[in-house]
Amino acid sequence: MQFKLSAAADFAASDNLIIGFIGKEDNAVSELPDALSGPIAQWRTAQLISTKLGDVTPLLQADGAQVLLIGTGDSLSVSENQLKKVSAAIAQAMTKSKASALSVLLNGLHVSGRSAEWTVQKLVEWTLTGAYRYDTTKSEKNAEFATTQFRLITDTDAQDAIELGKALAHGVNVARELGNLPPNVCTPTYLAEQAQQLADRYDNIQTDIIEEAEMEAMGMGAFMAVSKGSDEPGKLIVMHYHGAGSDDQPHVLVGKGLTFDTGGISIKPSAGMDEMKYDMCGAASVFGTMSTLAELQPKINVVAIVAAAENMPSARATRPGDVVTSMSGKTIEILNTDAEGRLVLCDALTYAERFNPASVIDIATLTGAVVVGLGHHPMAVYSNDDNMQAEILEAGKSIWDRAWPMPLWDDYRDELDSPYADLRNIGQGRAGGSITAATYLAEFTKHYTWSHLDIAGAAWTTAKEGATGRPVGLLTQYLLNKVPSAS
Repeated sequence: MQFKLSAAADFAASDNLIIGFIGKEDNAVSELPDALSGPIAQWRTAQLISTKLGDVTPLLQADGAQVLLIGTGDSLSVSENQLKKVSAAIAQAMTKSKASALSVLLNGLHVSGRSAEWTVQKLVEWTLTGAYRYDTTKSEKNAEFATTQFRLITDTDAQDAIELGKALAHGVNVARELGNLPPNVCTPTYLAEQAQQLADRYDNIQTDIIEEAEMEAMGMGAFMAVSKGSDEPGKLIVMHYHGAGSDDQPHVLVGKGLTFDTGGISIKPSAGMDEMKYDMCGAASVFGTMSTLAELQPKINVVAIVAAAENMPSARATRPGDVVTSMSGKTIEILNTDAEGRLVLCDALTYAERFNPASVIDIATLTGAVVVGLGHHPMAVYSNDDNMQAEILEAGKSIWDRAWPMPLWDDYRDELDSPYADLRNIGQGRAGGSITAATYLAEFTKHYTWSHLDIAGAAWTTAKEGATGRPVGLLTQYLLNKVPSAS
């Protein structure tokens, strides 16, 4: 789809869908011809036009173009979440329209406390993500959009904002697609193939795949304790984005890629187990972020590590009570095989040391406890560095992909003590489950600046609604904030 900025709408084109905005107090229809702008006031008085947030009112054709008005509530000054609902209405109108061109009358609409460029960026992003429809494993495919040209009618010079919005949407939709795929399709091998395809598509991406035999040789006993229970071989997928000089330290993203999690021997209840295909959404967000970076080409180096495995209850599976040795040399008593994400991640975090990273962020659907504590809106952020935690929180707020700070105190470390190993893989009770999981990971991050995102509540909400693609936005903004400013 082609995106264009324009100072005025073209009503001469018959194959054009015009979208304006209307609130209780004001409207953004100044570009409409007099034949429509006049009657709108009369129709509003007669209550024929809904100003309810997200409601769509179709108007008569003007010079051959179709016109829709989208309600914005009390006024054209909306909040971030209200803009998201407005964008969803635009996406729905676009998917249903037979017009080849879509023009959005943006002058007058703004988000409180945000720049005009920010409004353009998010409207583009949220319209494209709102138009995403999964059909990969359906026999009947969705029809192609008729709309090929998306025009923003605005006086704001926001071409860079459009490009960022598009790239973010593409990355979010990559993450959503991977998350939504069934687990018999999206296996560790499939993820490795997607990483290779990303490298084939972009010259600044390089991909390396580490197989189980090499992982065993490197001493990744924690990773293999999970992967050995499955007939599907695990993969450590390493993607390099080269955007800066070879001497520049990379920022490292580590994604949990459990393509299906039965819980292993500590098997989960059958109700809702189908949703455990989403246990690789941390990895999916890493793929989405790398796709966005490859499109934007910022001057920064990034290494993405995806720990991809299945957690299955076979005769080879790890038992509760087993003790394994991680790549770091620390021994781990595994008391619950359903606490498997932290096992694959701890070896991946140790592996990250070799890149001399400027910072490391791991992203994981790690605990159900975080959903109890925070619900489905923010992600939990833990860090061994207060400044880094603050930077992540600010990046999430600025891109509207929000997170919430969580404590990483020494008080919780005692709960991981084991009489049979250096530490155990779970705390001593249900209380603070997300915190003790983060505390466990912190044991393997002593040599660099690190943060952990527990995204179990944000990566998906229900199987019907599917994967959200979060936190591609937060990760991308954090990394963009690290790009040196031009001198």
